Amino acid sequence: MKKVLVFLADGFEEIEAVTAIDYLRRAGADVVVAATGTASRMVTGAHKLAVTADMMLDDYLAAAKGVLPDAVVVPGGMPGAANISRCKKALELIQAVGENDSLVAAICAAPAVVLPATGVLAGHKWTCYPGMKAKAGPYAITYTDGPAFVADGNLVTGRGPGAAEQFAMEVVRVLFGNEAAAEIKTGACQR
Repeated sequence: MKKVLVFLADGFEEIEAVTAIDYLRRAGADVVVAATGTASRMVTGAHKLAVTADMMLDDYLAAAKGVLPDAVVVPGGMPGAANISRCKKALELIQAVGENDSLVAAICAAPAVVLPATGVLAGHKWTCYPGMKAKAGPYAITYTDGPAFVADGNLVTGRGPGAAEQFAMEVVRVLFGNEAAAEIKTGACQR
């Protein structure tokens, strides 16, 4: 079973997080939602939707005992992405997953605000929320404008809330294959 860690911090973009969590669980992933940079498992999204994470990031790291997940998903939203970017343990985990050639997926502000500190953008094409690419510093040169998502090697990035479904489906496809993605697309009555 594929293990996926989804980071949540106060100010996260709800549709980006919940869509990825839902579709990954439908695909059969063991998804753990970890609260990051907050004092409790209750995390409030950018539009005031409160979500209870499965556990705190520190508890996840203690239970994992150094075993990396097959993928990490970093939702965007502001100040959610900025809050994740201030969590050293989150950045270290994202970096380790990327260095292990496991999947790193980030959407909206997260590719530009969180990923530069991890080095996972190096050598990859990527996208993010329009207007955020300047936050990526030197990595802005490999930014790709236009598509809902960009998949390049072990990195999947998405543009923003309106691309949440396509982004989540690409993460499912990368982890579980075309057949699993097609089953979810049909079962969810996607366009």
